Order: sequence, then structure tokens, then C-alpha cells
Amino acid sequence: MLSDASPDEDGAEVPPGRPRPSGDRVALRGDLRSALPDATAAVVVTALVFVFLWARMESGASDTVAIMPFMDDAGTYWMYLLSQAFGWSGLLWAWCTVMFGLLLSGTGHTRLPLSRQVLERWHRTTSLTTMALMFAHALMFAAELVRYETKLGWAERLWVGFADSFVPGWYDSGTGRIAIPIGQGALYLAVPLGLLFYVRHRIGAKTWRRLHRFVIVVYVLSVWHTLLYGTNVWYGEWPRTVLWLLQIPVAALLLLRLVRPARRAERLGPPKGGAGAARPAWWERAGGRAVAGAVVVGLVVVVVSGRDGGRDRPTDPPATAPHTQETE
Repeated sequence: MLSDASPDEDGAEVPPGRPRPSGDRVALRGDLRSALPDATAAVVVTALVFVFLWARMESGASDTVAIMPFMDDAGTYWMYLLSQAFGWSGLLWAWCTVMFGLLLSGTGHTRLPLSRQVLERWHRTTSLTTMALMFAHALMFAAELVRYETKLGWAERLWVGFADSFVPGWYDSGTGRIAIPIGQGALYLAVPLGLLFYVRHRIGAKTWRRLHRFVIVVYVLSVWHTLLYGTNVWYGEWPRTVLWLLQIPVAALLLLRLVRPARRAERLGPPKGGAGAARPAWWERAGGRAVAGAVVVGLVVVVVSGRDGGRDRPTDPPATAPHTQETE
């Protein structure tokens, strides 16, 4: 016998007479539940990275300590190490979600042993996890600043930690004057762009697709922030080379997605004459392909040549703490 109830997007039945929840809200709740295993894996990876960074600091092999000798105390600066760990796991999850997204937006997923539905779910759950990891990275950085500024009162310490971590342009020390606003830009773009999927029926699929393309900007800003401010890839050594190397498949998939898009309207045919809207769009698509191809070539050159912007390891240790700490 057929029931009058109908399944919602989570597979649960909606009894007759009860108003059906909006598809957007159901999808978000369902993805949050689906993201729990993914988020658990991210926490485990973060913990492993944290232990690795702690062990390197204890052994005297930490690049962070080589750059900032005053931080040679893992027990005191554990919040900074945890911020670093969240940052690295966040970048790894961002890499995964971008790779899933590029596979979905092109034609390459048809040759994979995974269904499109599985890839789409992984893309959404890794995106939600990435946002959480990015926020945790910034939050632990703020907590370390609050702990560090012992010369200030609690209210001022909280403000300094918040402003330096979350207000663009506020941080005024060294490389962070550029690197931290770049990271903040990645965070503040990631959240709305990631959540727009769940209101796509309200803003229109076409508008959502146009905005969603800027997710690649979030990833570029995240990598840029890491290359500028990640003390573990500060020097021109193998960790920095590996970070550059991981960008080659991203750029290659982006180029493939542009050359062989899944949507027929985005395919690059012969340029049309006249002054209509089609001709500027053709040049825009052609320019995008040329830029993506140049990026792939540039990444290969950087990795092969070893000229990746890394600094030389100094023979003498740099200056110590910005100011002498006082115990409370």
C-alpha cells in the first residue's frame, strides 16, 4: 500500500499535513551530518601534524624556531603550533575540495570509478570541513596573541588578538602585514562562496555558477598566504618544493576543465564576427585557457629550477621576541 508521505532530501519521510522544509535547509543539514566522518578525519590529521611539529620543536629541528628563536618552548607556544596544524590540515582539505570540484566541472569524472553523486558529496563535505579548519587556524592564532600580550590588560589583550587575526590591515609586524590580510581574504571569501550552494535556488543557478568560480581565488589566496607566512616552508628546501609541486595537478585540471568543459555553452568554437556579446565572451574563454596554460608551465619551471621564492637559511639566528614577556 502506498503511503501519502514523501521522502525529503535526507531520505526521511515527511508525514501528511506537515509543511515540507525547504530543500536548501535540508541539504545543509544533511551535508553537515555527512561531514562528520570527514571532519573527524581532519581532526585526526590535525592532531598528527601537531604532534609532528611539537616533536620537531623539542628536537631542535623546527624551522619555526630557526626563524623565531624565542619560541623554542613547545609547552608555552602550543597554541601557535596548533594554529599551524589547523592551517596545514585546512590547506590539505582545500586542495581536496578544489580537486573534487575541478573533476566535477569537467569531463574527467566519467573515467573515474566513483559516481558523480559521490564526488559531489565529497566536494561539499570537504568544503564545509575546510571552512571550519580555516576558522580554527585563525582562532588559535588569536588565542596565542592573547596569551602572549601579558603586558596588557585582559580587555586590551582580547581586542589585540581579535584585531590582529580578523581585521584586515591591523597586523603590523613583518611579513604578516601582507600575508595575514591575504589569509583573511581567503577566509572571508570561503564562507559565503561555500554556503551559496545551499541558497542556489533563490539566487538562480546561473548566478551561483558564476560566483562559485571564484572558489579557485580562495585556494590561490590560501596557498599564497602559506608560502609567505608558513614558517615550515619559509626556506627554499624540499617542503616548499613539495607545496609548489602539489599545485601542478590543480592547475592541470583547471586547464583541462577550460579546454574541455562539460557545459556546451562554455566550449570554445571558432570566433564569431560582429560586435555582439558572443565575441567578448569568446575572447574571455580563450584568455582563460591561455592564462591556465601559462600557470602550468610556470609551476613546472619553478619546481624544476628550484627558484621557488624560498629564503636562504641564515647562519646567525634572527632577533628574539618582539618584547620581553612577563609572567603573570
